Amino acid sequence: MRSFTRGAAALLLGSTLTAVAAAQPPVGGPAPVAPPAAGTPPVGLTPPAGLTPPVGLAPPAAAPKVEPRPTGTAATVNAQAIPEVAVYRALRQFPPASHEMARKEILNHLVENTLIDQYLSAIKVAVTDQEVDKLIGDLKAELVAAKKDYAKELDAMMLTEAEFRTEVVAQLKWENFVKQQGTDAALQNLFAGSPDVFDGTMVRARHILLTPGNDPAKQQEAAGKLRGIKAAIEQEAAKAVAAAPATADPLAKEQARAQKTDEIFAAFAKQDSVCPSKKEGGDLNFFPRAGAMVEPFAKAAFESKPYQMTDVVATEFGYHLILVTARKDGTKKKFEEVKEDVRMLFAMRLREAVIAQMKPKAQITLNPAPAATTAATPAPAAPTTPISTPVLK
Repeated sequence: MRSFTRGAAALLLGSTLTAVAAAQPPVGGPAPVAPPAAGTPPVGLTPPAGLTPPVGLAPPAAAPKVEPRPTGTAATVNAQAIPEVAVYRALRQFPPASHEMARKEILNHLVENTLIDQYLSAIKVAVTDQEVDKLIGDLKAELVAAKKDYAKELDAMMLTEAEFRTEVVAQLKWENFVKQQGTDAALQNLFAGSPDVFDGTMVRARHILLTPGNDPAKQQEAAGKLRGIKAAIEQEAAKAVAAAPATADPLAKEQARAQKTDEIFAAFAKQDSVCPSKKEGGDLNFFPRAGAMVEPFAKAAFESKPYQMTDVVATEFGYHLILVTARKDGTKKKFEEVKEDVRMLFAMRLREAVIAQMKPKAQITLNPAPAATTAATPAPAAPTTPISTPVLK
């Protein structure tokens, strides 16, 4: 993937790879992942084992015959249609049992990409025909070197030449915007304010995930349940400390508290979490500050000490209670050593900022899967407001 010019492989897949990367259960059992290529829209959490789709330019092995191209509209974003075929390109790489969950995340990713493109058009980020022609030309040359045929690859991914060119334009507009905003001063500021992001520090954590959806009453109920679980765990941990011998020193008492906290948290995760990681008591293994977890989750985890639980953390995947179980401190780096990593994180946070500005006021309609019979669910309209460049914090 990284060997193709500026993410051209993902472009050839019609953003399928980036959509697939986002199409995952709420938080799998993610392993740390490398940050995306510069300019590539970032993903949230990595897919759990068993749901990772094949990566490459060939069509899925499970589809030996020519497949009919899906028709219809999967969603509309401010009256702009997202075709069903765009969802299908990513969805067909998942086993049927995972389609319902995967479709939801694929659609969310495509909606967000559309919002970003609308934002960039509104602020008039320009892309020249020469830039587009060069990137497509570079891709064709790389495909020739790989003994692959450009037209056949487009056909395999159900992409027309016009659709692919639209994808290229959107990608280049995003890259140009990141270049405009990601000045050396901006990158230096991000580096100075985020030392543990770039020094290799990692934490290990368990979590309990609840997915209340957008219903405020259910959200309040989920938050209350997680806070109740936290209180119950703290109460049992306090009992473990009280049961320690009178001669026990503070370290022994802290070890007893930590052990009981970990034990009870894992039990609650197995019982109540809806994340696939529940099988391991919610254990997510070690992950870095950036590139593996969505920002609210990573921020809360890295601000916690080992065997300290967070408050309820809301992310796009649901509501979490997080218990950090270990921390590996990294080694201090100089800016020039990690400049490209800083640029990647800047692009990720810039994307998040644009989406945060655009999504609340967007008119979004998600249509059911072709075989479904439920009605579309339009998002409530919101008053339009002037578009401005988000400020990264």
